[in-house]
Amino acid sequence: MSVPIRRIDCARDDAREAVASLRRELSPKGNVVSPEGRARTVAVFGEPLSPPQVVERICDHVASRGLEAVLDYTRKLDKVDLKPHEVRVSEAELDEAHRQADPEYLATIARIRENVLAYQRAILSKDVHIEPKPGLKLGLRYTPLRRVGVCVPGGAAAYPSTLLMTVVPAQAAGVAEIAVVVPPTKFGGYNAELLAACRELGVTEVHRVGGAQAVAALAYGVEGIAPVDKIVGPGNLFVALAKKYVFGEVDIDSIAGPSEVVLIADETADPEFIAADLLSQAEHSPGASILLTWAPGLADRVQAALDAQLARLSRGDLARDSLERFGALIECRDEAEAVALSNLFAPEHLHVSTADPERLAPALDIAGAMFLGHLTPVALGDYAAGPSHVLPTSGTARWASGLSANDFLRRTSLIGVDRRGLAALAPDVRRLADVEGLTAHRSSVDVRLDRD
Repeated sequence: MSVPIRRIDCARDDAREAVASLRRELSPKGNVVSPEGRARTVAVFGEPLSPPQVVERICDHVASRGLEAVLDYTRKLDKVDLKPHEVRVSEAELDEAHRQADPEYLATIARIRENVLAYQRAILSKDVHIEPKPGLKLGLRYTPLRRVGVCVPGGAAAYPSTLLMTVVPAQAAGVAEIAVVVPPTKFGGYNAELLAACRELGVTEVHRVGGAQAVAALAYGVEGIAPVDKIVGPGNLFVALAKKYVFGEVDIDSIAGPSEVVLIADETADPEFIAADLLSQAEHSPGASILLTWAPGLADRVQAALDAQLARLSRGDLARDSLERFGALIECRDEAEAVALSNLFAPEHLHVSTADPERLAPALDIAGAMFLGHLTPVALGDYAAGPSHVLPTSGTARWASGLSANDFLRRTSLIGVDRRGLAALAPDVRRLADVEGLTAHRSSVDVRLDRD
């Protein structure tokens, strides 16, 4: 059976509306709930609340009732009855998971850590000190956040890659305390490979808490979990909305939506490669997969390759559903139109599969991460290359950036003057203070210069 992926021909009159419709579908508003989700909401809260209302209720209860509320929602939503002492993974459990782990797996974690660490340290912001005028010294000092929280998903699969791509940038920045939260599932807080990876990375604080209640616990602090300065890491809709809700109490990295890729391909691209790249995002379920091409017949060849490869995937049914809901093969009239559409989508992942991707790269100025060349699949960035795979989604790449070590640094400006510098700046300070009617501001300068 052919993959039910939408086809858009930009030469047709209805193409503009088709592209606009696809963009709307890739920008979730956080108010769409499945029938199962609605039923669970009513069972837990006694009324059909929207996801933002559910998150507000959970966060407020955690803020007021602490760990009791966290455990209550864990029982009701995760169907796990945790005792207070079972929330934090013990040192002994971490040690045992590490001891039992496959040595080759641990070696893989260690190698990827070095890749990520090398990249993140190389891009780390450095202190700045300048003296633009005699007597005026200015600077910018960077200091790491003291404590951060990392959300690692664990509902449908285990994600040691997310652990690597969030924890290691924080370590590169010099963050002293890192608290990891994972759902109390076989893929999360009870997953031996994930716990072994924590120990390999030097993470000693891991809590078996997931969902909005985990975000609230990190933001407000509860018994056994001290509040953090920043929360990072992906999660489901409720995690994303909870991060949005607590922003201001703490900092967050982003409000993440479904994973997505836009793939630009010319006549030199291999349809088998393209199909594999589209499917690698679709299997996230939900995951958006979009091809932009001006090469005659390439979309048809990609369609055939999708049909053949989908049958071999273990998550084929999930990938098929994502392709039907969020996928598209778009035939552009030329290269310029493909570039323009890519910038319009502002994708999380942008793969440029052309004969000369470096030539196109400067014009492709809106993307979370770019993958250049036929041999550079997005999976390299997801797992091993070095940049974090925590990236802006749902078109937010037009103003947001991917997570990096610099996001774990605070900037402090430094200003110092001697008498020459004070005298040089004084006239401008006085003038603006007079305009704004802030006489004490003026006086704070005058009193120093009047000492002579």
